[in-house]
Formats: sequence, C-alpha cells, structure tokens
Amino acid sequence: MSGYEVEHNIPKEEKAEHPPRRPDLSTFFSTLELVDTSDPQSHHNVHALPQPENMAAAFRLLANAFEMMRGRAPDDNEEHHSSGGEDLLANMIEVLRQNADDPPAELKGCPDSFLDELERVPKKSLKKSDTCPICVNPFLEDEYPLVVQLPCHPEHRFDLDCIRPWLKLNSTCPLDRKELLKKKQPPPVEDDDDGEYDDMYA
Repeated sequence: MSGYEVEHNIPKEEKAEHPPRRPDLSTFFSTLELVDTSDPQSHHNVHALPQPENMAAAFRLLANAFEMMRGRAPDDNEEHHSSGGEDLLANMIEVLRQNADDPPAELKGCPDSFLDELERVPKKSLKKSDTCPICVNPFLEDEYPLVVQLPCHPEHRFDLDCIRPWLKLNSTCPLDRKELLKKKQPPPVEDDDDGEYDDMYA
C-alpha cells in the first residue's frame, strides 16, 4: 500500500493472489557465482577451484528451496502424486544433500550456453493438464510460461526457473538421470576406410 492510500484511508484491494510458484533463489545464485569457475567473466583464474564450503552451501541452499517447494505441492490434486512428482523432488533433494555432505571438487553442471540453447516449448503446444515435474504446478497457470524440453526425451519438460538451478549443479536429467552434456562421438570408422581407398587410387 502506498503512502497516499494510507493517508487517505483508502482500503487495500484484496487480490486473490497465487502463492509464488517457487522460493526466492537469489542467495543460491549468488553462492553459485563463487563456485562456478566456468565463466571467464567472473573468474579470471581458469585453474581456480571452488572452496568446498561454498560448494556445500550451493547444494544445501537448493535442497532447502526444493524442500520448501515440496511442502507447497498441491495436496488436493491426486494426479500430481500419482505421476511421481513428489518422489522426483524427494530424490533430487536426496542427491543435493549427499553432494552438500560430500561436495565434489568442481562443479559438474551445465554452462549457461547449454541452458540458452534448450528447446523452448511454445505455449500453444501445452495442455491444461501439463505440469512441471519439479514444482508440480500446471504450466498454463503462469501467464507467460517459459517451458523447456530436455534433449533426452520429448516429454521431459520443465519450467526453466525450476530446472535451471538443478542443471547449474548437475548435468543430468532429474527424470531419467541421463547425462545431458554428451561428448560428440567421433565419426564412424567407415568414413576413414573410404578415405584410405581414395588415397590408394589417387
């Protein structure tokens, strides 16, 4: 309420506001800056290794945020629970807590360039029943949904704001645990044979 409304005793409009879809992650992202040495703009020393206590803090902060989201999950919707959303979040929290207790030496998450290139799902191709597996909220509840599809499976769709913090710490899909940052396979051996064959008759 502004000062004007208070001074003139104007009653505050009651809006039926939805609770926020996810907790504030600003502390998590500021901690992430301390441990993400892959960004040359924020880290000048390419060989810098993050401090274990900062790594542990990043994993712990995200685990706590997901724990809060788990508590907010809509209980009245049986479909969410049968789809395993609750179990998925519990598993993700468990992985994060294990990493917080025994932090890795360096971050194994996805770079921002990977996140920027994730396939965006257009709003018109979303159904009312489609929900984010992490926050279990329907995508279309958001006026401007920003939904991304992971490369491992066309059905693995998430709110970008939910999946981004996970992918900054882990380069695996939380649903099937597939590694998302696969190295490009060398070309098949057949191509080399053709090359040698051509050389022989050149």
